Amino acid sequence: MHKFDEMYESLPIAAGAERAHYKRYAQWLARQPDSVMQARRTEAEMIFRRVGITFAVYGAKDEDGSGTERLIPFDLIPRVIPSHEWLRMR
Repeated sequence: MHKFDEMYESLPIAAGAERAHYKRYAQWLARQPDSVMQARRTEAEMIFRRVGITFAVYGAKDEDGSGTERLIPFDLIPRVIPSHEWLRMR
């Protein structure tokens, strides 16, 4: 199975290999401390739980015997779709 990262032209990831429409975002992201990104992930997870963006896994049980509640998987990094690709999908 091959890994895929929409931000980069190819793997393994090399400096300057960002797809053109991701360049500015990749530059911004590279300047963000890991602690800031982790804090944002923690905040997003808290909001998802509060709003109820979860699903239950009924085979696995919590301490109280109910189904394990999990967050819907999400990516903190948005996917950027350039207009020419978006229009082609329509």
